[in-house]
Amino acid sequence: MKKNPWYYIPTLYLAEGFPYIIINTVSTVLYADLGFSNEQIAFWTGWLYLPWTLKMFWSPLVDAHSTKRRWLLGAQTIMAAVFLVLAALNAWNAFAHAQAVNSLSFFSLSLFGFLAGAFVSATLDIATDGYYLLALTPVEQSKFVGIRTIFYRLAMILGSGVLVAATGALASAKEGGSWNIVPWPYNWAVLFCFLAVLFSACVLWHNHTLPKPAEDGPVRTEHGTAWGEAFKTYFTQKNIVYILAFILLYRLGDAFLEKIVPLFLLKPQAEGALGLSVQSYGLIKGTLGLGAVIAGNLAGGWLLAKYGFKKCIWPFAVILILPNFFYAYMSWVHPSTALVAALITLEHLGNGLALMAFTVFIMYISQGAFKTSHYAISTGIMALGMMVPSMASGWLQAKMGYTGFFVLASLISLVTVAVVPLSFKIKSIEETEAAFRSHKHSLEDAQ
Repeated sequence: MKKNPWYYIPTLYLAEGFPYIIINTVSTVLYADLGFSNEQIAFWTGWLYLPWTLKMFWSPLVDAHSTKRRWLLGAQTIMAAVFLVLAALNAWNAFAHAQAVNSLSFFSLSLFGFLAGAFVSATLDIATDGYYLLALTPVEQSKFVGIRTIFYRLAMILGSGVLVAATGALASAKEGGSWNIVPWPYNWAVLFCFLAVLFSACVLWHNHTLPKPAEDGPVRTEHGTAWGEAFKTYFTQKNIVYILAFILLYRLGDAFLEKIVPLFLLKPQAEGALGLSVQSYGLIKGTLGLGAVIAGNLAGGWLLAKYGFKKCIWPFAVILILPNFFYAYMSWVHPSTALVAALITLEHLGNGLALMAFTVFIMYISQGAFKTSHYAISTGIMALGMMVPSMASGWLQAKMGYTGFFVLASLISLVTVAVVPLSFKIKSIEETEAAFRSHKHSLEDAQ
């Protein structure tokens, strides 16, 4: 009996999104809260993108061995264990008061913990996206493309917003006294304990709800290996140069912001930053930001369904680069918290729109027997495009200050608009969209 995708698609993409945002963004907030330098944080946490860059090299193994269902359940189980280890490391750090001297041992051990989690999370991405393409019919895929994007983005906002705000609230100090529920920085250990429990629950739920598609099995090749066939079919497809350029450069401005924005919002005003508390930072992202990103995804799906990829990509690209200019303005004038919240809300609304188009782009070019591997290769190339700028961002900010850095990032982000015409030359986008429409596989059904 076929199970309704509503039982498992939302939770699958929540489980896929949480590790990514915890490892790449919440780690930045953690280290900032413990007092490490911007340059140190941006450079070393930038390396955490590496597994998403390399995952293309082991994605064919996921295709060729066992089932996607087993792979994703195994990855979720190991992810729970990784979060438990990170909880123990943070508890040890708090007990030893190592944060007072910016302990290199804690920084190194926790970074290795995040890196291990990144490899597991990248594998979970491969298996989840592959399972989606196998468990759902083409009609269902188009119906749920908006839903999966919403819940993936929902996980990112909940992870960097609500969970961070709750973590900050656990150790909030009150003027003239204290109402700490948990002494700082034990609150970070509590966060990772919660995530370990959450992922344990995910394993139990998905083991019960996930169907076993008949097509979910090892991919067989007539000639060569799965690895060779996957890469050959990907890199020999038509317009591959345009595809690679678009994937690498569409999010370039976004890549420069990812590591520096949390630091800019959290670091002291004496350093040129805004000096928000961890709790305020999380509340802005987890309340207004949460509603904005959902609205952006819904609007993005509806607009793509009504007008198609080509008509939407121009305005979406412009919207994607606007936050760079927002942060350049904020670093110059240091506006009120209310205006900061409003601009961050607009940022999330725009990202919800613009990244919906990017998700559809990757889905459209990931076709054929090795579509799981093709999807992984595309997202791995995207991760490379995020990794290098993010690693350099800390050094640039340290040299130029926040205002200079955000002005430079704003100018660099214009590359996004420059690569939009390349997408018009990629025939597979137009062909796949036409095929979906001819079979009434409309993205509008996702709303």
